[in-house]
Amino acid sequence: MDATSWASFWAFAGLLIFLGILVYFKVPSMMAKNLDKRANDIAAELEQAKKLREEAQQLLAEYQRKRNEAEEEAKSIVAAAEKEAAALREDARQKTEEYVARRTSLAEQKIRQAETEAVNEVRASAVELAVAAAEKVMAQKVDAKKADDLFKSSLTELKGQLN
Repeated sequence: MDATSWASFWAFAGLLIFLGILVYFKVPSMMAKNLDKRANDIAAELEQAKKLREEAQQLLAEYQRKRNEAEEEAKSIVAAAEKEAAALREDARQKTEEYVARRTSLAEQKIRQAETEAVNEVRASAVELAVAAAEKVMAQKVDAKKADDLFKSSLTELKGQLN
């Protein structure tokens, strides 16, 4: 055999001895145990991750439901506020119209009263002027005897009208 063959033989023999030592010290079973343990740990982590994912999905669904409820409640609050605002606007409009109508009526009443007072004042002034003018005319044209005759005839006429 040549040197290369011997080297190959001893390399092979060393490999067999090394493998024998590994089997003697139960290295393959320890490796298998470690690999099995690692696989179990990974499986447990995957299971835990799956549970966490399910919990997260449940929480997400719950929060979405709560958000939808809150949005619906907000919409109903806004709708109620809009209704109330419309009612307040209508009430204010109606009260304003009533106020304007009352003020207009009061102003018209005051105007009618002022017109009546003005007409009465004008009539009173006209009567006073007529009486004053009649006195002047009577004083200038009627003497004492005629005044007595007119007075007596007026009294007789007044008595006749009263009876």
